[in-house]
Amino acid sequence: MGELVKKLVATLSAGTLVLTAFTASTTAEAQAPTRQPTSIGYGGAVSSIDPDATNIGLDVLRRGGNAVDAAVATAAALGVTEPYSAGIGGGGYFVYYNAKTHKVSTIDGRETAPATMPPNAFVDPATGAAYPFAQLVTSGVSIGVPGTLATWDKALKQWGSLSLGKALKPAADLADRGFVVDPTFRLQTLENKDRFAQVVPTAKLFLPNGDAPLVGSLFKNPELAATYKLLGQQGPSAFYSGPLAGEMAAVAKNPPKTPDATLPFFPGYLETGDLASYKAIDRAPTKVRYDGLDVYGMPPSSSGGSTVGEALNILQPQHLRQQSTTQALHTYLEASALAFADRGAYVGDPAYVDVPLNELLSRGFGAERSCLIDPQHAATKPVAAGSPDGQYSQCAEGSAVEQRPDSEGRSTTHMVAADKWGNVVSYTLTIEQTGGSGITVPGRGFLLNNELTDFSAVPSPTDPNRVEAGKRPRSSMSPTIVLRGGKPYIALGSPGGSTIITTVLQTLTNRLDRGMTLPEAIAAPRAAQRNTASVTAEQAFIDRYGASLAPYGHTFMAPGLPGSSAAEIGAVAALEFLPGGAILAAAEPSRRGGGAAGTAWPLK
Repeated sequence: MGELVKKLVATLSAGTLVLTAFTASTTAEAQAPTRQPTSIGYGGAVSSIDPDATNIGLDVLRRGGNAVDAAVATAAALGVTEPYSAGIGGGGYFVYYNAKTHKVSTIDGRETAPATMPPNAFVDPATGAAYPFAQLVTSGVSIGVPGTLATWDKALKQWGSLSLGKALKPAADLADRGFVVDPTFRLQTLENKDRFAQVVPTAKLFLPNGDAPLVGSLFKNPELAATYKLLGQQGPSAFYSGPLAGEMAAVAKNPPKTPDATLPFFPGYLETGDLASYKAIDRAPTKVRYDGLDVYGMPPSSSGGSTVGEALNILQPQHLRQQSTTQALHTYLEASALAFADRGAYVGDPAYVDVPLNELLSRGFGAERSCLIDPQHAATKPVAAGSPDGQYSQCAEGSAVEQRPDSEGRSTTHMVAADKWGNVVSYTLTIEQTGGSGITVPGRGFLLNNELTDFSAVPSPTDPNRVEAGKRPRSSMSPTIVLRGGKPYIALGSPGGSTIITTVLQTLTNRLDRGMTLPEAIAAPRAAQRNTASVTAEQAFIDRYGASLAPYGHTFMAPGLPGSSAAEIGAVAALEFLPGGAILAAAEPSRRGGGAAGTAWPLK
């Protein structure tokens, strides 16, 4: 065993992180698997926010499945235990490293706008202003064509060894037997109680007897189990055509609201033809070089890979590892603001927008933007977008850009998986807002997304993210794989709306530049500068660094009230590949109730 592995094992064993296989609690009201945020071992690894889901992925690996098999099985289980964050009613982005070819590939499984959706779908004709966001969220008009199942099927066919049916079976069994309700699940249900109660099938499933399921109780979803079994037997065609497709289109156009509902429930535009024509798309990954490492990410329609990559290019000339903690945090915040300015100006669905992706990710453009960082003073926000035109000079001024409000939901979930052959998956999936559209497909056990609220609500001809029929809304999901010497080094990602980008970027700089271990990098308090006047930061970050960053001109605001799910930024799941073939799997120690990381054969 390498010295680094020995050191990590000793460090983790001395603390509260236990390196043993998952076990079931015998003292809970129902048997709940133990959460452990860190594990070191061999034979593959899985990390996610949920222990049941991680266990299912690990079991697939132990039975001979590969990383893609484990990823799909884990994701399907997250659809059971994290139904407010992900599921077959949503979409996502799948990044894959192939150990045989040494290449990174991606699948764009983002939701799309229906073919008949007009550009002013979110605008009140009486006022010309956007409808209130809270009304758009719980409505049919926010529902995009789901892409998750198509992603799973495509990934399995291209790189997996299991059939879709076999990959879905563990999750179907989990939905049948139930999982133990934790405080996070109850809290998220209660936070959505008012809108869930106004949708007949949603209230029936998630508010039995008018209340959120109690902590420690067993939550079963036989309707979702039956849906998974149907899809396993008949394949994606049972989802994208036939009765189920008709049911999804029907509830989008006529949401099943209660007689006393107070929300307007705007009808949507989803048709069966939209579902039948949906395609998950193979795309070339983004790639930047950072301190000798190759960092791969998700290209547009996501802005994750381009914005994380550009920010790293901006940081490269700054040499963070040579800076003090306060200076490094100031530099990180300023680089993030610059990259977000360019994200807003240039990134959208590449089928509709000519995204200057190569230039956004070029060293020359990154250096030009980096030169604008004042080492002593924070720039006035919003900063202007740059000009990624191939003509770069030192410290070129940017151009004015309209700062549009961020409407991305901060739910979502992320998981990572690796196998004994060296294949790696980094996969972020979502239904957008916590609870998605709030609309459950009757008798099918899953919520539909509200992803179309990721579009800019009020149409503008210069906005790359304006609503257009058939278009994929811009996303911030940032599943990332880092290679060192052509081999996997780190894989990570996070939920969190547009704070996904800053969470991934901050975690990477914590690990690569600030001397933290991967578990320390994940646990560290977070701040997100998205080209806004104030920095959104967790209270722990404000308490620890706010005073030292104030002289630079940074001001801070907490993302939500203490004790609410909104008070936290992100929920990272990550892997690090250690010398000698060991893998360090890491998840959140406390955010969202703590994550679950495991290895196929943990070190004792």
